Amino acid sequence: MDASALRRRLLPRSLFGRSLLIIVMPLLVVQIVSTWFFYDRHWDVVARRLAQAIAGDVAAVVEMHERARNDVERNEVALLALRHMDLRVDWRPGQRLPPIDRAPDDFFIAGQLYAALRERVDRPVAIDPESRPRQVEILVELADGVLEVMAPQKRLFTSTAYLIILWTIGSSLVLFAVASLFMRNQVKPIRRLAAAAESFGKGRDVPGFKPEGATEVRQAAAAFLVMRERIQRQIAQRTTMLAGVSHDLRTPLTRMKLGLALLPQSADTADLQGDITEMERMIQGYLDFTRGAGDETPVDTDLGHLLEEVAAGARRDGVEIALATQGAMVLPVRPNALKRCIGNLAANAARHGKRVWIGAIRRGRSIDIVVDDDGPGVPEAERENVFRPFYRVDQSRNPATGGVGLGLTIARDVARGHGGDLLLETSPQGGLRARVTLPL
Repeated sequence: MDASALRRRLLPRSLFGRSLLIIVMPLLVVQIVSTWFFYDRHWDVVARRLAQAIAGDVAAVVEMHERARNDVERNEVALLALRHMDLRVDWRPGQRLPPIDRAPDDFFIAGQLYAALRERVDRPVAIDPESRPRQVEILVELADGVLEVMAPQKRLFTSTAYLIILWTIGSSLVLFAVASLFMRNQVKPIRRLAAAAESFGKGRDVPGFKPEGATEVRQAAAAFLVMRERIQRQIAQRTTMLAGVSHDLRTPLTRMKLGLALLPQSADTADLQGDITEMERMIQGYLDFTRGAGDETPVDTDLGHLLEEVAAGARRDGVEIALATQGAMVLPVRPNALKRCIGNLAANAARHGKRVWIGAIRRGRSIDIVVDDDGPGVPEAERENVFRPFYRVDQSRNPATGGVGLGLTIARDVARGHGGDLLLETSPQGGLRARVTLPL
């Protein structure tokens, strides 16, 4: 995996996540640098000075203890250390320390204390910072025994370290929370715009949507509203124009039909009557293609019931058709437009096959409607071409078989008008499979 792919994989995918990362990363860098500087400079200096202060007190106690001539004076030295230095002193005559060749590494300040003791006391020393609660045990080997000095651990620490840590963590959490709240409010209008665009792409209405948020987001939302209005106006104009053309063409055709009905029936009049019928069917096909979904409003529709109506209509036309659905499937669609889509596919399948199968299945966030036949199918190289208006593949799908080359075009137009798509595949029945995908 190259660096670019790894970066894309590690970076958040959402705008909210990336924006939050842009805000949080500099904050983390500043906090890390500040913490490093504090512990590398301030903490190191303060800890070293505290360790030197304890080492100085221990050196003074050692010196006074060596000057003491008896146990009474040694007790006075212990009382003096406890009263003025907060050190507890105990004398262990005749003992020796084990050989020590390095500083203790189990306590992060013990090394500095050990170095300070070696510098100030200049005698064999040992440190045990963990055996006694809240105490550091310091052992100094003298000529005739071992001097034990108990120093409180609080003398080796400064509260500044804890305050800095709490301030760093607390301020980071507060800033992160504020940044998250701010970015969530900034991203919310973008999500609403995306949801409105997705709903419009699925052919659904977007009531109550209005521009809001930052200036750039408002500009994008306003451009979306203008685009939606322009598209709706163009669809309305196209539908109106074709409806008018259809009406104007049907009027003379109707007069021609009446005129032919008054003429004596012959082979010539029968041919003219067939041409008029073909022209009416072509005009209806053009109108259906141009109208698409028209002004029909999407409503929650039981897809199983809709497919049963399509199958019943096909059976009335003498088509052998089988229907299989998977439970209740309700989604907002334009029912008449979707009937036209599935009806065109079923009619196309019946025209080229002996049997037709219709099925519907839920797949994640979408529903697939498949129409299978056992006909000759369509070559894979031609499956996209057949969606072009007036396109015909070969003799198996020429005008003699019926249609003007708009059935699949209208079906795909309706499917895409619902935010889905229509694809052609090889059917398990040996013929062609038309798969309509509708998003939930």
